[in-house]
Amino acid sequence: MAYEIPVTQARAELADLINRVVYGGERVVVTRHGKPLVALVSAADLERLEGLEEEGTAAEEQVISSVSSIGSATSVVRGGSQRFGIAAEHRGPGDPRA
Repeated sequence: MAYEIPVTQARAELADLINRVVYGGERVVVTRHGKPLVALVSAADLERLEGLEEEGTAAEEQVISSVSSIGSATSVVRGGSQRFGIAAEHRGPGDPRA
């Protein structure tokens, strides 16, 4: 569970908050009007998060590659063979067509 603190209070206690994160292993969420604004996490936590991000990207690329290769495969239907294609397109966040 993260420790939440309003931004006005966080300004006054920044050094203490940094110590809580670095030495206490805590995660601090700075809020504005009760809504999460930013989080203070240790450098080790950040590295783990970035590693998970990279793993997710690699997994997405593998799925796209697999779907693309299926599109070139052939399927056998009773009474003969017929070619089926699967069209897939990856649309990332911010793509106006999404």
